[in-house]
Amino acid sequence: MKLLLCSALIFTAIPLALAVDFEKEVQPILEQNCLRCHNPKGTDFESGDTDLDLTTFETATGSKSTIIPGNGAKSKLYTSTMLPDDAKKLMPPRNKATKALERITKQESETIKAWIDEGAKWPAGLKLKAVKKSADAVPEGSEAALVAAIHKRIMETPPPAKMEAYKATIPGTDVQFEMMPIPAGEFTMGSPDSEKGHKLDEGPQHKVKIDAFWMGKCEVTWEEYELFMYPDEEKKIRASKAPTADADKISDAVTHPTQPYVEMSFGMGKDGFPAISMTQHAANKFCEWLSAKTGHFYRLPTEAEWEYACRAGTTTAYSFGDDASKLDDYAWHGKNSAVDGNTKYHKVGEKKPNPWGLHDMHGNVAEWCLDQYSASFYDKSPAASPWNKSTTPYPHSARGGAWSDEDPAALRSAARRASDPSWKQQDPQLPKSIWYLTDAQFLGFRVVRPLKVPPAEELIHYWNNGVEKE
Repeated sequence: MKLLLCSALIFTAIPLALAVDFEKEVQPILEQNCLRCHNPKGTDFESGDTDLDLTTFETATGSKSTIIPGNGAKSKLYTSTMLPDDAKKLMPPRNKATKALERITKQESETIKAWIDEGAKWPAGLKLKAVKKSADAVPEGSEAALVAAIHKRIMETPPPAKMEAYKATIPGTDVQFEMMPIPAGEFTMGSPDSEKGHKLDEGPQHKVKIDAFWMGKCEVTWEEYELFMYPDEEKKIRASKAPTADADKISDAVTHPTQPYVEMSFGMGKDGFPAISMTQHAANKFCEWLSAKTGHFYRLPTEAEWEYACRAGTTTAYSFGDDASKLDDYAWHGKNSAVDGNTKYHKVGEKKPNPWGLHDMHGNVAEWCLDQYSASFYDKSPAASPWNKSTTPYPHSARGGAWSDEDPAALRSAARRASDPSWKQQDPQLPKSIWYLTDAQFLGFRVVRPLKVPPAEELIHYWNNGVEKE
């Protein structure tokens, strides 16, 4: 106990803060996180990064700025853990193998700071070694722990008795969306050379097997997306509804978009209209949030799933045949979407659906897919459930054509679109936003729900591709 003498000669007892135990509190943080990279030999699960060796006290303090004994606030070992999610120098960095963000918790960061403030005491001769995190070692508050919690909720939700169409209400709101069953099957992906409008990246045609899933009957609307986009408003809405505390706790932990700096519908309307101009990262995070809210596994479709669902058993240029003159019955496009002289998107579900009950697969807004776009991917595409996983910020794949497309060929089932930095050209921020696309007002998305739910260690990849920052 420590005695404090006040001016009035009154003695008050206050507790003395306990010193940080390096071996029990700091060593596990360093070995399970920092030593993944910062060791000279590397590990069997990560390659080493020898510009900074944190295995011994001598090497860890060799750089004057990494650990400054007595000054945690200026030590990079601490300050690098407090950076924003999209900062290049955030530590620990994204997992090289999974691309997932694996932040340490605030409590762990403060433990490091407290240890440095106390003089960075390190037992003499102690050499650290990298330790791979087990499922039990995943820190509370990390993305891996969050995905594990969402996966647990999904697995605890009773599975459907059979594949059939259903309407769901987002818990805590009155907002609904509909899902249509897409049967498992095999189809020919791509278009033949003879198809009008055929492009080289649509070939070679190849057989692909697809597992069963549900797909959104319509594109995700602003009513759905703004619940995720504006979490404070969503909390106000759910306050007047039946409590959904467990779902709210998990869904609130999902990373939400920053506040937009422009009105994101660009004056085209929101009531019943498709949400637009979000990055693929934002669409992925919406799917994670929706999964946490509902207890069902939602994600973006792969290119193969999207084309399979769009074709709905057909082999023609469009799901209604080869005659482009019929497009007006099924799609909003550049030649029929004008209102008062200005082309724009329209409310979802106003045009005829395809044979599997999906609206706006041709036109209205183009739709994000999971895949990294590659013009040559079809040459090496797997025969079952292909997915070209992301490795770079650009390009990613979008499908379906849009209200702004005047060429009917852009609305074909096989037509592909690659994302480009120009989709953020007018973004005034530096670095560019990881959430919004100022120049892609033609782009939205719809969700799928696979019948098979992958394990948590695979699930994390669908919502975190690790390449959202340019």
